[in-house]
Amino acid sequence: MSPIRPATRAATPISTEELLARVTALSLGLVSGADELDPDAANVARRVIDKVQERTTIAGDHTVVALAGATGSGKSSLFNAIVGAGVARVGARRPTTSKPTAAIFGSSEASELLDWLKVDARHVVAGVAQPPVEANGAASLDGLVLLDLPDFDSRVHEHRREAERVLELVDVFVWVTDPQKYADARLHDDFVRLQAAHEAVTLVVLNQCDLLEGEDVSACVLDLKRLLAADGVPSVGVVTTSARTGAGVDVLRQRLAGAVAGHAASRQRLAADVNASATRLRADVSDSEADVARLVRTDLDDALARAGGVPIVLDAVARDYRREAFAHTGWIFTRWTRGFAADPLRRLRLDRAGRRPSIPIAIQGSDVRAVLGRSSIPAPSVSTASAVEVATRSFVREAAAGLPYRWEQALDAAAAGGGGALADSLDQAIVATPLRARRPVWWHVVNVVQWLLGLSAVAGLLWLVVLFVLGFLQLPQPATPTVGVVPVPALLLVLGLLGGIGLGVLSRWWAKVGSRRRRSVIGKRLHEAVAAVTDARVIAPVGEVLERHRSTRVKLDEARA
Repeated sequence: MSPIRPATRAATPISTEELLARVTALSLGLVSGADELDPDAANVARRVIDKVQERTTIAGDHTVVALAGATGSGKSSLFNAIVGAGVARVGARRPTTSKPTAAIFGSSEASELLDWLKVDARHVVAGVAQPPVEANGAASLDGLVLLDLPDFDSRVHEHRREAERVLELVDVFVWVTDPQKYADARLHDDFVRLQAAHEAVTLVVLNQCDLLEGEDVSACVLDLKRLLAADGVPSVGVVTTSARTGAGVDVLRQRLAGAVAGHAASRQRLAADVNASATRLRADVSDSEADVARLVRTDLDDALARAGGVPIVLDAVARDYRREAFAHTGWIFTRWTRGFAADPLRRLRLDRAGRRPSIPIAIQGSDVRAVLGRSSIPAPSVSTASAVEVATRSFVREAAAGLPYRWEQALDAAAAGGGGALADSLDQAIVATPLRARRPVWWHVVNVVQWLLGLSAVAGLLWLVVLFVLGFLQLPQPATPTVGVVPVPALLLVLGLLGGIGLGVLSRWWAKVGSRRRRSVIGKRLHEAVAAVTDARVIAPVGEVLERHRSTRVKLDEARA
């Protein structure tokens, strides 16, 4: 409630601590909102913050009241009537006030305040009659700093700018008008309507009412109140005065005394400024934001996995498994052919156990990637890169649902901020992922059996060769054991050869099954590594923007409380 309305007092005056807390919240909202808030509104809010900090550090409990009006409204005459002395120059036809004039009521020092206001013309008021006593007690003007401002519609540009500058700093607005200009668009559109948030510290004076008859005064006041309601200040009080006859001046003094009595007008004005700035900035923030942890990311992870070459790596892992399986379980006499097959993981420069190669003193072109820990996975195709872009945009679109345009742009920039770093991170994640697991037990078992069968075949062959040589030389031959009608040497040779070949064929089939299992295990590792990159390069930046949006909303709401 307004302290300048008759028989009313502010229900809950805002304390300095609460005001500073709201200013802090506004400042934090500006910080978290950053470039996503309207630049003009943000600049206004910064000026408000500076003003609050400066005003609250000024000593004294003065209340600054500005008489503002158009040319010829008689505000200088009204100023002199309130002061009780001819302090301000009065002009009948054209504006005569070029600089603000201050009247200080009471003995409290106001130099620091007036220096801050940049008002040089000062007059200390002494011995002025106090306002009349009301039922709720006597009122006093002690602590009032009354300003007579230049006309805000002056033809001199400097005068208008000076009036507007001071109006940004005062505690209470007193709009002075007259029966001829009370409906002037300059007053209502450029001042009263723009200051609608400051209704609690606003008063309207209809001066020169002596020019009207009694009924005409009432009709004029009713029409003025209608215009004020259209401006968004329906509860603003209207006081009729005549500086020439003195009518209504005592009532105006009483209203001003009410503003001074509570010593809260300055805090109310500043709180209204904070509220207006926070409300304007709040329009750039939505009422809610998405929870990044609950957004569907499957398509994004899959697209990044394909772009990182995970399918290519998994194919190489499967081939490497089959190659290693052949080295341990293949026929003993053909394992040497393994050396002719290229190592699929080494071709991709993927270290088998996640270890980095040592850095040589001199490196050349093809060795650079290995030294830098980079793989040789082929670059993603155009379609794969497009799939990543589509998946990223889809994820960002879901995260930005309901957010203002600037916040959508911030999310796009955050998700696309990885650029080449995203590709590097994917490559590093794959390089650092162990692509092998413990060797299966059956490899060792089959390997032992293959060696036994191989030795059996060799033993049988050597035995047969010895028997052949003895027979060829017609030397006596030892008795050859048989199994049925089959000599043991021949049986060892046949069983060794056929058993080794058969076991090798069976092992190859089983290695295909094992390669699929290995592919699945390594696939989980790689997808976890890719998901970690997604978290770091996409999810986390998007989450930071959403958290900034949440923090901005909360702080601006605190500033408006």
